[in-house]
Amino acid sequence: MGNTFSIQNALTYLGYSKVYITSDETEIKSMDALIFPGVGAFDEACKQLAARNLDKILTEEVIGRKKPILGICLGMQLFASSSEENGLHQGLNWIPGKVVKIVTSSHLPVPHVGWNDITIQKTDPLFNRNSNHVNFYFDHSFHFECEPAFVSSWCEYGIRLTASVQKENVFGVQFHPEKSHISGLKLFRSFLTSV
Repeated sequence: MGNTFSIQNALTYLGYSKVYITSDETEIKSMDALIFPGVGAFDEACKQLAARNLDKILTEEVIGRKKPILGICLGMQLFASSSEENGLHQGLNWIPGKVVKIVTSSHLPVPHVGWNDITIQKTDPLFNRNSNHVNFYFDHSFHFECEPAFVSSWCEYGIRLTASVQKENVFGVQFHPEKSHISGLKLFRSFLTSV
């Protein structure tokens, strides 16, 4: 449920030769780092994870073994405690917070689609190759509300939206680095060289 081939192409372009698209437990356990993309609805993604036992496998690897992971868009939202998309659903609960519908007082359209500058709160490790107010490509109707301590960047879209989160070895971005040209490639490089 993600732009897996676009991400694989970006990483191959950066010179990473061992990039695998997998849901196999043995392969996941052998990886040095994980990238967890997501496109679609929260509830369906949760069902897919549970059906493949990936919720337990990933929790063991990421929380138990402290393997670095980068969640992208819905992938990041799944790190939350819960989501109100299509009803109330439990997330992986790796970063306390909830995913809620974007509601702005202005007349900005939802979903939030297109390029938006971000304000970086924590440079390391994700943004150490990008400058503050760099722009990334967004495409989402829901956003992750969490404690400021876990927010590594945000963007303005009528309201302040969380653009990225981090907690120990768990990193997430609401935007799509695989669609964000040089800025996205820099972010991938920063993540992978930090692990």
